[in-house]
Amino acid sequence: MAGTSRSEGRTGLLNGLAAYGMWGLVPLFWPLLKPAGATEILAHRMVWSLAFVAAALLVVRRWAWAGELLRQPRRLGLVVIAAAVITVNWGVYIWAVNSGHVVEASLGYFINPLVTIAMGVLILKERLRPVQWAAVGVGFTAVLVLTIGYGRPPWISLTLAFSFAIYGLVKKKVNLGGVESLAAETAVQFLPALAYLLWLSAHGDLTFATEGTGHAALLASTGIVTALPLVCFGAAAIRVPLSTLGLLQYLAPVFQFLLGVLYFGEDMPPARWAGFALVWLALVLLTWDALRTSRRTARALGPGSARTAGLSGTAGVSATTAASATTAASAAIAVSATTGASTVSTPSTPSAPSTPSAPEAGAAPLAKP
Repeated sequence: MAGTSRSEGRTGLLNGLAAYGMWGLVPLFWPLLKPAGATEILAHRMVWSLAFVAAALLVVRRWAWAGELLRQPRRLGLVVIAAAVITVNWGVYIWAVNSGHVVEASLGYFINPLVTIAMGVLILKERLRPVQWAAVGVGFTAVLVLTIGYGRPPWISLTLAFSFAIYGLVKKKVNLGGVESLAAETAVQFLPALAYLLWLSAHGDLTFATEGTGHAALLASTGIVTALPLVCFGAAAIRVPLSTLGLLQYLAPVFQFLLGVLYFGEDMPPARWAGFALVWLALVLLTWDALRTSRRTARALGPGSARTAGLSGTAGVSATTAASATTAASAAIAVSATTGASTVSTPSTPSAPSTPSAPEAGAAPLAKP
């Protein structure tokens, strides 16, 4: 049994690295789709993502959830809201990458945990521990420094962070598995996206049909680029502790930041470095506080009770704030990525290391870049 457990852990870790690695490297993919504009790319992503996940669900014969969802208007309305919010997230991310703002886009996923915590306080009336308050304060200072450095508020970062935080909050209420959730959201997006592509075609502006087979294949592969990291994330989430996923989530924005600076050659003046340094300090504080609280909870409750306490919240750890400190989607990226890379709704599980149930793991996101 121990060998099996170790094997499962390694499998989960590899899947987690794959998911966040793909979300982190996705800025290399979107420029390949030029001369298609960001809106056309976004529309193709919606259309082909639905085709991909629908085929996957047909293979595994998982359709019972769809009938249940259609009989619950409130949940269906939340899916529509989630689809609208993630559309904004995906669109802004694709535009940012293809317009030379990869570094600013990566900042959005760095500050997403801070925004999620702030929303927990303002909307859910949650209480923060002193270290969490300190982290939020440092994060707010970082935004001010970056505003001075950019000469404007970092609106790309803030849009990505807030849209993904709202998306996570809504997904938490919907409580659908990752693939099912993506199928429901892209089903909502499908008709408007298809209508836009047909409109482009009627005006002779659709690059899918005019730029060759290779370009068309790349646009069609946006469905795989969206869904594959989500599948890997789901496989990781049921095999490794949330604390491990929480650390892995930072791989995506780190990769994006490094790509922006080293590969795309974006400028990093001193004020921008100072702002990023403050954000990283805030994340260190959050991570340290979450891990410390996790250890205290585990010691107080004992090995056999840690998981139960983690799921019930009896340790007094705020579900949203703890999850935002130690687990991703945004992701995913998502699976959005992050970036339009799939992504992360905040699970309802506190920061105590535990293995979430399958629905919780699937719902978590994907920082969908």
